[in-house]
Amino acid sequence: LNLIPRFYDTREGNIFIDDQNIKNLKISSLRKHIALVTQDIILFDDTIKNNLLYGNIKANEQELTEACKKAHCYDFIKEFKLGFDTIVGENGIKLSGGQKQRISIARAILKNASIILLDEATSALDTESEKIVQSAMNELSINKTTITIAHRLSTIKNSDLIYVIDRGRVSESGSHEELISKDGIYKKLCDQQQLN
Repeated sequence: LNLIPRFYDTREGNIFIDDQNIKNLKISSLRKHIALVTQDIILFDDTIKNNLLYGNIKANEQELTEACKKAHCYDFIKEFKLGFDTIVGENGIKLSGGQKQRISIARAILKNASIILLDEATSALDTESEKIVQSAMNELSINKTTITIAHRLSTIKNSDLIYVIDRGRVSESGSHEELISKDGIYKKLCDQQQLN
């Protein structure tokens, strides 16, 4: 996943977006079109509003509110005494894991990037929080190219194309239904997670 925004460059092979080799693009130009939501959310010791605006510094109040509603974080933000002006603490220590994830998703929605990278975005959440965050991620992914890395298969069940990586290699690919019918690794994982 780190190869796509060029946090690392490939030593061999190439990555193309819209028939353009990403090595030929300016890193700033490439990253402008990518939003990243990871398991380890980075929040600054600042207000919720400023953490959100990191996604799009030019966003107005209406865009901010809309992004938060789509990410299912507007209601809990309004419950804070200072609302959007609430200081979250270093790395968002004053927020729950689910709240941090939803703020991260709202920030990605504000960025309005055409490529969304989701890296284990629900792995640290309880089941109830996962459902809310999954709904927010679905909202974020509408009309976007979305690449999701997940061990929780509920996160990827509705993906157009799923690749199963086993020992560093692609072992299976297809839709959820296709992979279930193959009775391979994916089917076994689904059985373990009771996802059929």
